Amino acid sequence: MEQTAPQTKAEALGRWLLPLAAVIVFGLWFYIAPPGILGKADAVGYAVCHRIDERSFHLLGRQLPLCARCTGEFYAAGLTLLFLAFASPKQSGMPGWKLGAPLLLFLFAFALDGSNSYLYLLKQTSAGAFANIPNLYIPNNTLRLFTGSGMGIVLGAILYPAFNGSAWRNHDSAPALNWKKLGILAGGIVIINLFILSEHPVILYSIALVSVAGVFSLLVLVFGMVWILMMRLENEFDSLTQMWMPFLAGATLALLLITLIDLLRLRLTGTWGGFPLG
Repeated sequence: MEQTAPQTKAEALGRWLLPLAAVIVFGLWFYIAPPGILGKADAVGYAVCHRIDERSFHLLGRQLPLCARCTGEFYAAGLTLLFLAFASPKQSGMPGWKLGAPLLLFLFAFALDGSNSYLYLLKQTSAGAFANIPNLYIPNNTLRLFTGSGMGIVLGAILYPAFNGSAWRNHDSAPALNWKKLGILAGGIVIINLFILSEHPVILYSIALVSVAGVFSLLVLVFGMVWILMMRLENEFDSLTQMWMPFLAGATLALLLITLIDLLRLRLTGTWGGFPLG
């Protein structure tokens, strides 16, 4: 009974302050973000990605909101969360050691290709000793897409059960991901990647929005868990409708972070475009 009172007060305060804060933050971000749906998507990508033009896919000559690697990473993470939400509704177990092996392989491929790509970038943009840095291979957007999407599966596979374990009162301790689910998920993402590589405008437009939604969904879950821990509401929820405050708080904090990074980067670079190579 002693713990009920402060939680009730916090919830009562949140019912008034959270919606107000959400409106203010959304209004500020909407005001500073470029116009149009893709312009708003650019503003989300701007907060998490270098957006270098040469390392991005293009929709009818227009750069996508995220580079090829981040496009793969965040669309795959978002789809992993969505897939597990249907396939493993309240399961909170992390992948075991055996299932961890392919996930570690995805992580290793992401780190290897990212490091090789970064070294190649140094060779392109720097003189002197950097020009002689060896590369394992010439990086390309196909490898960036595939290694990024593998990392996206890893992020979703870890974050989803972590959220379930902190939120649900009666969560299932069984692993949220098993071999069968991983096979279905990885196979589906490989097929989607092949569609992306066709660079059909409809596919690229769709994946631009899905990848940005993936960015936002990851941030909402992370900040939603932070809110749950701050309010001492661990394992207090029985339905999604009861979670409106953590989700709203997570969305508000996520958009606030995006807005602050957007403003800082815009002040430093003076452009919504990618980091210059020269």
